[in-house]
Amino acid sequence: MTIIYKIIDRDEWDAARACGRYTGSRDDKRDGFIHFSTAQQSRETAAKHFSGQDNLMLLAIDDAGFKSALKWEASRAGALFPHLYAVLPVSSVKQSWPLPLNKDGVHEFPDDLK
Repeated sequence: MTIIYKIIDRDEWDAARACGRYTGSRDDKRDGFIHFSTAQQSRETAAKHFSGQDNLMLLAIDDAGFKSALKWEASRAGALFPHLYAVLPVSSVKQSWPLPLNKDGVHEFPDDLK
């Protein structure tokens, strides 16, 4: 089991919880897979793709049930990122946190995210 992370709009997360699955953001749908990051990649992902955005959540996802639908593919500077070529079942989300902006406009991540 590996924990991977998704930054998601709070309203999209609420809608996913209501129906039990998440089909992806507009960018995910455009690219044909759901984008995830490792714990170490999450802060850079937030800065690059979500700069200044509030109303976000950070999801911790257990990848154990994804099998071949999860692929680790090269992205930024050749780093491998997890991409899910399937719908994300809400039951795979093990924890979620608000991702607020601090006074400098930078997202505040949970202390326990390494």
